[in-house]
Amino acid sequence: MIGSLGYKHLAAASLVVNVIAIPLVIGIGLIMSVTPLVAIANGQNNHHKASHILFNGWMLSIVSGIALALIVHVISAFLPQMGQDPEVAVLAKNYMIIMGYSLIPMMIFSACKNFSDGLQYTQTAMTLSLLSLPLNALLCWIFIYGHCGFTAMGISGAGLATLISRLVLAIAMIVVVMKHKVFEPFISHRKEAWQLQSATIKEMLGIGIPSSLQYSMEAGAFSISGIMVGWLGAVPQAAHQIALNCASTTFMIALGFSMAGSIRISDAYGKNEFKALRLIGKTTAITGLFYGIFAALFMVLLGDYLPYIFTRDTIVIPTAKMLLVFAAIFQVSDATQAIGVGLCRGVKDVIRPTIYVAIAYWGIGIPVGYLLAFPMHLGVTGIWTGFVTGLTFSAVLLNYRFFSRINKLPKDL
Repeated sequence: MIGSLGYKHLAAASLVVNVIAIPLVIGIGLIMSVTPLVAIANGQNNHHKASHILFNGWMLSIVSGIALALIVHVISAFLPQMGQDPEVAVLAKNYMIIMGYSLIPMMIFSACKNFSDGLQYTQTAMTLSLLSLPLNALLCWIFIYGHCGFTAMGISGAGLATLISRLVLAIAMIVVVMKHKVFEPFISHRKEAWQLQSATIKEMLGIGIPSSLQYSMEAGAFSISGIMVGWLGAVPQAAHQIALNCASTTFMIALGFSMAGSIRISDAYGKNEFKALRLIGKTTAITGLFYGIFAALFMVLLGDYLPYIFTRDTIVIPTAKMLLVFAAIFQVSDATQAIGVGLCRGVKDVIRPTIYVAIAYWGIGIPVGYLLAFPMHLGVTGIWTGFVTGLTFSAVLLNYRFFSRINKLPKDL
């Protein structure tokens, strides 16, 4: 809906998405530790510990959510100094502030979701997330355009819609976890298990901090690249956002495969079922590879039509179509690197993969993109070539790490 307001509004949304991506994924990474720890505890049939992790995950999500929201609020004051189109920077400021505070309910929802996922009840969060989409769309229609007696808020209305939708989603997820019978064996331990313990927080951060670094370095690379695209003007920035939206949509499915593999790996790891662990790793990696190929073909076949979903501006659409070709190229690498991250996290291997991600994105992807875009004058296509290069190296290194590690485990119990 933002695209209908004009390409500068779309560029402003792109700027906010790129800047807020880093604190967003830092928060997601911190809470991501709930999933493998709950899965391992469940594999050991330790309901008390799983419930204990849930409570400490809630506490961590609240504190980190508030901290990240305040950081985003401060950063919003510096948008005009980021070398962007002045009108784009002005449009982005309030939208960014509202989106920052929406991180608080999103973090709380993520803690509940990761608990549910760790118990292999993945449909719970998925169902609620799908139900929140029409709510968000309705609220965007009301607040952006000023329907139902509300004043038209433009791009800020989209931020308010997201904030309310995420708040409703978090409340709904808490109610389900507390009241649904499938979680009762875990929630029943709350009197003894729901205690804030520094040792548990330390264990969670031991996985969460490296995980958040992995995600933030990847998202940071995309954010910096997005800011560099903004140096080229509002039109390339709007086209970049269209291509990135399409790529992010297909990536969500790959991320789902990654999380499913991670959960099953953690469960097998907790049970010391090493043969099953190897089989799960191989099947997950192969699934990610074939999905990446499918997503690439999808992007190629529909590349001439997808930009029209976001905008009708004829000055933006040709560039967006061109960038969708690059988005199609990196689908395989994007899917397989997501799988590699999830598999490594499933066996609590987070330090070395973090180093690999840093090398792939910041040692290779960003420098390649910058050199091609500016000194070699390839513009936005050079930046997207950097994406492809970084993702490819990350995919190779992460999957090599996982399979080399599990091959050292005992063949049998």
